[in-house]
Amino acid sequence: MAEPAASVLEVRDLKTVFRTRGGEIHAVNDVSFHLKPGELLGVVGESGSGKSVTMMSLLRLLPSPPADIRGGTALLNGQDLLAMPDEQLRSVRGAKVGFVFQDPMTSLNPVFTLGNQIMEPLIKHLKMTKPQAEARAVELLELVGIPDARRRLYQYPHQFSGGMRQRVMIAIALACDPDVLIADEPTTALDVTIQAQILELVKELRRKLGMAIIWITHDLGVIAGIADRVMVMYGGQIVEHAPVRELFANPQHPYTRALLQTIPRITGERETRLKVIEGQPPILTGPLTACPFRARCEYRFDACDAANPSRRAVDGQAVGQGHDVACHWHAPAMVEPAHA
Repeated sequence: MAEPAASVLEVRDLKTVFRTRGGEIHAVNDVSFHLKPGELLGVVGESGSGKSVTMMSLLRLLPSPPADIRGGTALLNGQDLLAMPDEQLRSVRGAKVGFVFQDPMTSLNPVFTLGNQIMEPLIKHLKMTKPQAEARAVELLELVGIPDARRRLYQYPHQFSGGMRQRVMIAIALACDPDVLIADEPTTALDVTIQAQILELVKELRRKLGMAIIWITHDLGVIAGIADRVMVMYGGQIVEHAPVRELFANPQHPYTRALLQTIPRITGERETRLKVIEGQPPILTGPLTACPFRARCEYRFDACDAANPSRRAVDGQAVGQGHDVACHWHAPAMVEPAHA
């Protein structure tokens, strides 16, 4: 039997805090996960759950202050991103890890041509000459489906539609053939038709290039169509992790179940009103000493107020390898509450 592939990215016990005048905000709390070569990991959760802050912490893209990475490791092919000197980390960004941001209009520099912005990492990281970088930039634009690529190389961001700008952002992120591509809600600002085109593009590029991808989104429908595994975040931590089919077929955390019940379904009959998750996300002004979802949970009982639950395996595999959940309701010593 072949040995399982080693992880290209291994994150352990990541903690990120924001220092504010009102106190410290504990935005990321002991997050641990791994990513294997060629795999697509979906990260879901509502706004404020810690998805983007977690991934930006890995590359130290958050301004410091106010952000402060308090602990953890992030091993990229065995090298700890969080312990790297700034100069070495700059050589990793864009070269070994590509990042596609949510809004392409604010991510692209409006006063430089797209060609300049695509060629910059090629010249900086791969030491290409300008003619070599220009040829590669044309290849990249063609790869992401932009027609008449050589002519459009000399145009500016405002001359492209939202979908085309997002394709350009993907081309920039792919320029140096990174080991990992992080896409932070890259289709949120796009209409449904363009969103479908971008998702098909990502599937095709993944087949061609075989890179590992982290896809951040609040849209479970998107995750269902592209991901291998899913981790659900709430309150700055992972509350459930599973293979994508297992998560949709057998959700274990009350928050995951509630998220799935908010997805519209098309049937032949008129549906009842969509389920709403009552309440607001927690304000993380201190370390978590109780379950962060307890105030909004219909299964809440005494243990939820007493301690923040650890992740526990659902399927007998090690935590992080199969299906696991952070919920007192599933702890061996607990019983299902009577009102559930």
